[in-house]
Amino acid sequence: MAPTILPLATLFLAFSASFLRIGEAEADRLTAHKLNSHILQESIAKEVNENPGAGWKAAINPRFSNSTVGQFKRLLGVKQTPRNELSSIPVVTHPKSLNLPKEFDARTAWPQCSTIGRILDQGHCGSCWAFGAVESLSDRFCIHFDMNVSLSVNDILACCGLLCGAGCAGGTPFSAWIYLANHGVVTEECDPYFDQIGCSHPGCDPVYRTPKCVKKCVNGNQLWEESKHYSVKAYRVNPDPHDIMAEVYKNGPVEVSFTVYEDFALYKSGVYKHMIGSALGGHAAKLIGWGTSDEGEDYWLLANQWNTNWGDDGYFKMKRGINECGIEDVVTAGLPSTRNIVREVTDMDADADVSF
Repeated sequence: MAPTILPLATLFLAFSASFLRIGEAEADRLTAHKLNSHILQESIAKEVNENPGAGWKAAINPRFSNSTVGQFKRLLGVKQTPRNELSSIPVVTHPKSLNLPKEFDARTAWPQCSTIGRILDQGHCGSCWAFGAVESLSDRFCIHFDMNVSLSVNDILACCGLLCGAGCAGGTPFSAWIYLANHGVVTEECDPYFDQIGCSHPGCDPVYRTPKCVKKCVNGNQLWEESKHYSVKAYRVNPDPHDIMAEVYKNGPVEVSFTVYEDFALYKSGVYKHMIGSALGGHAAKLIGWGTSDEGEDYWLLANQWNTNWGDDGYFKMKRGINECGIEDVVTAGLPSTRNIVREVTDMDADADVSF
């Protein structure tokens, strides 16, 4: 049985008071004193670690050891999709009859796909919205076409323009998937990510300008248009845990968005749920699986793009089934396309797993 599309008019009424929108409003009210304070506070770590009901451990992660709240906040680049655009977004559901495993990890389900287990670093730029989309599509090219290809975040970040938002100052995840479907994305080899130095050099400025759209491969032997890889359309997954799990199980990792609070910067291990601190903004990451902790807490398994010196070697778990921080509200994806691929593969453009 193929998945179905929910009536959009009724579904999106639920988004009018979403976590992400509320988080944006709270983040806009932060004072100058708060923005200039250190994001990693020992008092927050102490409160989390001494709370037996927290379910996770906090630590002073090296990734943000010298960052202020304002600098950290600039990395949270997810912007809200305008309400007038929501009605045009297809929403996919999956049959409830699908029998899903209690635990799932895309890294072990598709061990031949090296991109699934890679932890990247968005550097100084609020480009999480682009990373989540491009990483998920890279994984899906391997899962569906047996192609290990790393696609370029730089392409979409530099060339999507106003369609996606404001580049390093933030964008909308669904618009990123629209770009992938309509314009495609070149390989990382053709157009490497512009910010490779992170924030470790002396006097580094946390604000980087969005790179210019050049549309030329760094390797003169490669052609920009020939390097393009495309997605088949773009869609959102119904914000129900079963539908999200089924989508990952059948088609591969997805991009999710959620509200980030101060305590998330200190995440080290365990199943995260917000305990303390102000909302700072919206963030995107790649959801690759799910499970249940030894303490009985259901969780989502996600890969972040803050390098391996943040969190659990770059990964984190978040409480599943209660829409923690709005993580189940905004799940976006697309299927890989055979367009522009110079090899025989199964035509995914007519794939039955997702119908429109």
